[in-house]
Amino acid sequence: MTERKARIQLLDALRGFCILLVIAYHFGYNLVARGYIPREALYNPVLNILQPFFAGVFIVLAGVSSRFSRSNLKRGLLLLGCALLVTAATTAFGSPVYFGILHLLAACVLLYTLLDKLRATVPFVALGAFFLLWFRLTEWPVVPSADYFPLAPWAFVFFFGVWLGGPVREGKLPQWFYEVKIPVFPAIGRRTLLIYLLHQPVLYGILWAAEAAMG
Repeated sequence: MTERKARIQLLDALRGFCILLVIAYHFGYNLVARGYIPREALYNPVLNILQPFFAGVFIVLAGVSSRFSRSNLKRGLLLLGCALLVTAATTAFGSPVYFGILHLLAACVLLYTLLDKLRATVPFVALGAFFLLWFRLTEWPVVPSADYFPLAPWAFVFFFGVWLGGPVREGKLPQWFYEVKIPVFPAIGRRTLLIYLLHQPVLYGILWAAEAAMG
């Protein structure tokens, strides 16, 4: 099998679809917070299942991307910087995010960078078993955060994506997976970090403009 090093449109499209769902969810959150729609529109059995499911898809895709990255160290540090920016901005507005999805991804990418270096001398399975046991036995405190994605269990979702990225990169999936063409969504998926950082300020701006127009 030939290794696939070029971008895969289907993965970008899935990432783009997930970030659009994030925007829709957060817009609903803003409407609930301002009393424009009832809480049941956002907090209900259906969305209580779909929200973590699509968050999991997004995190798996981040894990897959780690197998394609030229430098996961740089990628992890970039994510960490963006995560700290989110913490600073949300703290300033009174709804702090201390360990949201960007913090989780930064920690996972940096941890993967470390493990990828170690597996040259320590079997990767042994490393995975060690961290699995460590996460299982450690009591993790609940962080009071407006958006919270703790390492346990979400790190396992990310590392499932890392594992999945192996056969994806090696070209072992069906040919259509690599050749399918999808409009619009891949372009969005290639800019998810920027979109994630900007979407809430834009959504708040739209709400404030609408409220000002209505008097």
